[in-house]
Amino acid sequence: MELWHIAVLAIIQGLTEFLPISSSAHLILLPSLAGWEDQGLAFDVATHVGTLTAVVAYFRRELVTLTQDWSRSLLERRQVGDSRLAWAVLWGTVPVGLAGLLLSDFVATELRSTLVIALATIAFGLLLWWADVRGARARDEHGLLWKDVLIIGVAQALALIPGTSRSGITMTAGLMLGLTRQAAARFSFLLSIPVIVLAGGLETLDLIQAETRVLWDALILGALFSAVSAYLCIHFFLKLLERVGMLPFVIYRLILGVVLLVFFV
Repeated sequence: MELWHIAVLAIIQGLTEFLPISSSAHLILLPSLAGWEDQGLAFDVATHVGTLTAVVAYFRRELVTLTQDWSRSLLERRQVGDSRLAWAVLWGTVPVGLAGLLLSDFVATELRSTLVIALATIAFGLLLWWADVRGARARDEHGLLWKDVLIIGVAQALALIPGTSRSGITMTAGLMLGLTRQAAARFSFLLSIPVIVLAGGLETLDLIQAETRVLWDALILGALFSAVSAYLCIHFFLKLLERVGMLPFVIYRLILGVVLLVFFV
């Protein structure tokens, strides 16, 4: 892989992992337009390592507190500090984990089409706009109830449908439940950590079984580019979110979905 090829793919992965747009739509559109071959499973694993590194680095202080309070809550069998939020992140991951185990083959064979991706990109974009306009935006992530966690967790499982966007659907659910834009985004980013670990772990197992030749220089560069782009994405998205809202991303999704329908279906 050429350097610019590596950089473009990794940067797109880093951005689309956390912006409320569809990564699968971009990974179909870009290779089709550029005439590129599939980048391979090893490169996907490397970019997941990069995005995981970015989100852990950005929330490093919060993660230390969450881990400490969660550990104390286990020992003392009561809520301690931010342990409630830590449990919310763990329990919110269960639905997508179960759905992935039960439905991954069906999704890969029946839903991974350009038509599905285009329709999901448009439909869930409109739902994001509705949630942003109608949401009360009065609570933060520390005030989540267990039913809220379940709803957001089930919404995250919908991201198995290509074109949905994991970050987009979890932010949508958070906004519908009355979270502020910042809170919905922060909880979505925290939820991404165990999901990326699970997805990257499964890809790593597949990679080991495939026994393919590994181009370490391409993987290291891919991880680096995706980590930097993902970190900057999280930082500026959270800084600008209250000012710009979700509308620019909704418009972008609608345009992207229409382009896929018109030129690639």
